[in-house]
Amino acid sequence: MSMEENKKINILYVDDEVSNLNMFKANFRYYYNIVLAKSAEEGKKVLNETDIHVIITDQRMPGETGVEFLASIIDAHPDPIRMLLTGYADIEAVIEAVNKGKIYHYISKPWEEQHLRVTIDKAFEVYSLRKQNKELTQQLLEANQQLEFLLRQNMLS
Repeated sequence: MSMEENKKINILYVDDEVSNLNMFKANFRYYYNIVLAKSAEEGKKVLNETDIHVIITDQRMPGETGVEFLASIIDAHPDPIRMLLTGYADIEAVIEAVNKGKIYHYISKPWEEQHLRVTIDKAFEVYSLRKQNKELTQQLLEANQQLEFLLRQNMLS
């Protein structure tokens, strides 16, 4: 995927540590459109205002953990691909994330830039394929309805 293609990828990065937000944006802003949020609450506002393709959130945040945040947005925002980032080898959080937050990938801190870029690109491929699948399914349903209508018309004449 070229840098131009990547620039179309909108990423929401949620972390309560401003230094992590700044470092993430500094590392990835040339490759992707980055939107930052300092809390789960801010992240929800961003999701309501911006078309986000990939969400990366820290697990350990005051108020609402990354898993709680991801689980809370599933109904309103089912399409973005979700990733959980944590500096703690907390297997319970990972299991909970996969089960409740519909996590695509778990990333441990400190992240390695190249690995994270590859993971983001793959996540966007999944996002794109799911979107394409939905569109094709919708087209198929519409074509089927048109055929049924034509069939009924022919039966009446």
